[in-house]
Amino acid sequence: MNRWWSCLCSALRFALVEQARNRLALLIVLLFVPLWTTLAFEVVARTPLRFHVRPVDRWLVMDANVLTQITGALQALTLVIAFMMFLATARSALFDRRLVQAGYPRSCLAAAKCATLVLVAAAVAAYATAWTHLLWHPAQPTVFAAGMFTGALVYGAFGIVLAAVLRSELAGMFLAIMTSSIDLLLQNPMINPNADSPVVRYLPAHGAVQACVAAGGLDTVPWSSLLLGAGWALGMAALGMTAFAVRTRTQRLPAGQAAGQQTARGATASVQAP
Repeated sequence: MNRWWSCLCSALRFALVEQARNRLALLIVLLFVPLWTTLAFEVVARTPLRFHVRPVDRWLVMDANVLTQITGALQALTLVIAFMMFLATARSALFDRRLVQAGYPRSCLAAAKCATLVLVAAAVAAYATAWTHLLWHPAQPTVFAAGMFTGALVYGAFGIVLAAVLRSELAGMFLAIMTSSIDLLLQNPMINPNADSPVVRYLPAHGAVQACVAAGGLDTVPWSSLLLGAGWALGMAALGMTAFAVRTRTQRLPAGQAAGQQTARGATASVQAP
């Protein structure tokens, strides 16, 4: 057990160092998140819009710029976290496979990736919430941050899934961008007047959007939305870890074939010896 924890700490340390070396992603977090949220709040018209908060079955009237800022902040977070986790998982795939073949516990590598996702998502969600609080004050900042966090978790796990099943970085980023855009644009009543459609409930970030909007204008904690977001995150993480386990599996030869290969190597060595 002590060895497993030691392996986990080592894998987590290297995973965090690799994330810290991704300077482009860090630059996007520091500049793009505040730029997008500020522009959405300042440029979009303050037209009142009705938003259906499903957890409490109420219609909430909120300015269009605030709703656009919420969905825009979530989109920025989902893209950044998906980008970070996709690149980290894709670029370490060969090294991870070699570690597993050398006897390193696969469970440690998988747990380290999940722990890295949680830490990175929490940090970026807190940053986006703090920046939003400079422009307007959500009724429940902690719940607002939790909604941002669940959205980041869902798409971070989605990035791990893409990295485990795709070989092209371009294809992975294209799918992450398109999925996030479709998901969040359809939930913005300013862009989609039918944003309360029952179909929207099945989108990955639906729970995160509902939680953030409810936290922005209501005093009720939207537990069902937070649990829905957590469920999507756990499902995506399970799918990603399964794909990761398949991709890093070791191919073992049958005992007879392996013994035959060892005998052949020994015979070759004896022939080549002076």
